[in-house]
Amino acid sequence: MTVVRDLSALFDPKSVAVVGASDDPAKYGHAVAAQALRAPDRRPVHLVNRRGGTVLGRPAATSLAAIGEPVELVVVSVPGPGFEAAVDDALACGARAIVGITAGFAETGESGRARQQAVAERVRAAGAVLVGPNCLGIADNTTELYLASDRFAPGGIALLSQSGNLALELQLRCAPHGLGFSRFVSLGNQADVTLVDLVADAARHEATRTIAVYAEDFGDGRAFAEAAADADKPVVLLTAGRGSASARSAQSHTGALTTSADVVAAACRDAGVELVATPREMAVVLAALNGTRPRAGRRAAVCTDGGGHGAIAADAAEAAGLAVPELSAAAQQRLRESLWEQSAVGNPVDLAGMGEQNPHSYGDTVTALLGLDEIDSVLLTGYFGGYSAATGGLGGPAAETGTAGGTAGGGNALAAGELATAQRIAAHRAKTAKPLVVQSMFPQSPSCRTLVEAGVPVFAATEDATRALAALTVAEGRQAPGVGPLPPPAPPLRDFGYHGIRGLLGAAGVPFPEAREVTDEAGLPAAADAFPGPYVLKALHLLHKSDAGGVVLGLPDRDALLAAHREMHARLGARSYSVEAMADLRDGVELIVGVNRDPRFGPVAMVGLGGVLTEALHDVAFALAPVPAARAEALLTGLRTSALLTGVRGRPAVDVAAAAAVIERLTAFAAAHPEIAEIEVNPLLVRPDGALALDARAVPA
Repeated sequence: MTVVRDLSALFDPKSVAVVGASDDPAKYGHAVAAQALRAPDRRPVHLVNRRGGTVLGRPAATSLAAIGEPVELVVVSVPGPGFEAAVDDALACGARAIVGITAGFAETGESGRARQQAVAERVRAAGAVLVGPNCLGIADNTTELYLASDRFAPGGIALLSQSGNLALELQLRCAPHGLGFSRFVSLGNQADVTLVDLVADAARHEATRTIAVYAEDFGDGRAFAEAAADADKPVVLLTAGRGSASARSAQSHTGALTTSADVVAAACRDAGVELVATPREMAVVLAALNGTRPRAGRRAAVCTDGGGHGAIAADAAEAAGLAVPELSAAAQQRLRESLWEQSAVGNPVDLAGMGEQNPHSYGDTVTALLGLDEIDSVLLTGYFGGYSAATGGLGGPAAETGTAGGTAGGGNALAAGELATAQRIAAHRAKTAKPLVVQSMFPQSPSCRTLVEAGVPVFAATEDATRALAALTVAEGRQAPGVGPLPPPAPPLRDFGYHGIRGLLGAAGVPFPEAREVTDEAGLPAAADAFPGPYVLKALHLLHKSDAGGVVLGLPDRDALLAAHREMHARLGARSYSVEAMADLRDGVELIVGVNRDPRFGPVAMVGLGGVLTEALHDVAFALAPVPAARAEALLTGLRTSALLTGVRGRPAVDVAAAAAVIERLTAFAAAHPEIAEIEVNPLLVRPDGALALDARAVPA
């Protein structure tokens, strides 16, 4: 459970002071002071400039002490060398919150990091909170607190960003969708108040409907995932640097295949966070969610008044992960009763020009589709909005050619009918929880603006509309978002050798074949007598045994084992070898299960198709560890090659539940051992009658 800090003094202080306020427009203290004075009647606003005089036409105090009364929130925008003294003055004046605009700390190197840490410790010791340093300020439209250089239109989005320019772009992109902001916080260096603190506080902020985050540095990434999972509001994340692999040299398949992108995507999926790649995509998703949680069901109906738009939209919907199923005979018959003969009713549903004769057909069809039990969402795409655009002076083709609107009088009638249809669709949409998204050639038309004002997202681009619809829906049966707690640390491992790890995993419930370790040829007979053949011989202490020719399978008896050992030892000279019982590989599927410890998100599990082709096939999935069995089973069934698990070309289905149980045990073991950097079982043989780990490796941190 996320610990929620008291940030009331940060967002609704009783008084504010801007230290470094200036009349010089080139200085940030000028912009912040001007914004702070937008609401002088809400709370006292004090301007502080060491030269005194006036700033922005108001008397300026020469210091915080000269104000003569306590100040609850202090903005510090002074040159770097004076920052610490300004913070100390603020604390001496009773400040409970400080916003540090000043730069020159952790972002400059170790000396700056040390200065920053010392300041943060003094702030916390005084019972105060600090945003920044090296931030661009904060704003809260709900409390009329304006301490950033720019204005943010009021609305329901809490925007937490490490980039000021990206925040401004996002505001511009959200405006056409009628979206605004409850809060804006520039994260800065997060010396004290972190992204996690701000997400947790926004989650309980009544005026915030959706939380938007741009972050390059998560700090404690796992804590962020936990806070997002605990928030009963949509969280949308844009982040940078996800494509680079971990800088640490990986010593296992798990480490080699795990990139920053995989880790962030897994954390977002587990936490229920909507991950986006660009500011445009973020605006699209924010417009779609707008405070609502996605609904289960990926079956979409596409409604259009032109075959081309319908076909393109159907393709885009499927590319976004939606299904566009053919409608049932009963549903098609119901649609035919209100459409004309040339209309297509299979899905996409194409009015085939009927909208030009009767714009109400749009509303009739959309309403009917939303009412079908076999459909989870509806996408209206194409010309809708064009009739009101033509008569509204927005440049619709009807205004130029008369093709869609006929005469001027006919055009007016069509526009009025379309607008009435938009009002009807909006009213019906308010009565159903099923998502409706619109793509229009004329998104600024009166009809489309009517839909936007009613909360129906409208987009100009088909790919935006289908991305929005995907954000509004999730697959049936998908695991509910949640990030499980880390288990308490177990006693640290002392033996990272093959048989040591094998024994510990076996004690944790991971099954292995019988095995014995031998250091020389003299130990082979006793190992062979411990269990019946056939045998497997492995050379130990090699990074990738199979690649080096250090594994021989199916040795039928003691003589074959002895011959194989002599040949392998002459070639590799390994310090020791493992003699193991040969597993029955018939009807089995080889998986890989591993855990890689990420510096931000902690233990991250990977499951996928295993064996010697693991890296070549790259069919893997990720989750934050530990992974419960139910989530593990969902990861396995979501693999591209999952048909191998359920039976294909006459092969029987394997025991996926047994594999999921092994994943749960292995990931719980790894999560309890922070001294493990990487651990994996590869392959994990899964047969119709259970699962068996055939090899294991662990790498110390």
